[in-house]
Amino acid sequence: MTIRILIVDDEGLLRMAFSTILEAQPDMTPVGEAADGVQAVRLARELRPDVVLMDVRMPGTDGIEATRQVIRISPQSRVLILTTFDLDEYAFAGLNAGASGFLLKNTRPEELLTAIRSVAAGDAVVSPRITRRLLETFRPHIHDGSGADRDERLSRLSAREREVLVQVGRGRSNTEIAATLYLAEATVKSHLGRILHKLELRDRIQAVIFAYENRLVHPSRSPTAPRTER
Repeated sequence: MTIRILIVDDEGLLRMAFSTILEAQPDMTPVGEAADGVQAVRLARELRPDVVLMDVRMPGTDGIEATRQVIRISPQSRVLILTTFDLDEYAFAGLNAGASGFLLKNTRPEELLTAIRSVAAGDAVVSPRITRRLLETFRPHIHDGSGADRDERLSRLSAREREVLVQVGRGRSNTEIAATLYLAEATVKSHLGRILHKLELRDRIQAVIFAYENRLVHPSRSPTAPRTER
């Protein structure tokens, strides 16, 4: 399956660079380019891309508002925000608008390609620095009780699925979880899919926060950032 990608950036040279990188991949094809948010929304409606690479700061309609509109008119499209600005408000606003990922433009090409494949497959991708700050922001709201008020959805999980969720909450990749729990990596991936379904969560980032909120992972621990995989 070829991933169809819409490139949105107000700098023509960057659009050209992204397009060159994508065209070299056998499983990706750029289907359009937009220089601002208005064009992005129009092309998303016309082209229905699988993934939209979205800049944040653009003239007129910015990338956050464009993301919100793209998700509304083309729900199957996944938005990956790329920006030179490592600012919390952009990450939080972008994810709140429905983006599936947030990366800095200085991300290495191979990491960008991995991120595109991940969001196209339905996962969420967030820069480790942003993920750490998301968790730090969330920690003050975590209760310290005995666990009596934990989310009732936890009861839907099997013992093994709980173990996998704890490892996800600690920021471990599927490969690391497989090694820790002596499972096949494909089995871990299957468990994670069932966990997300049973807990009614969208992606791995939400699973990490759920694990923290329900004290499956202690907030005093500093986990590695969740990996960009499902």
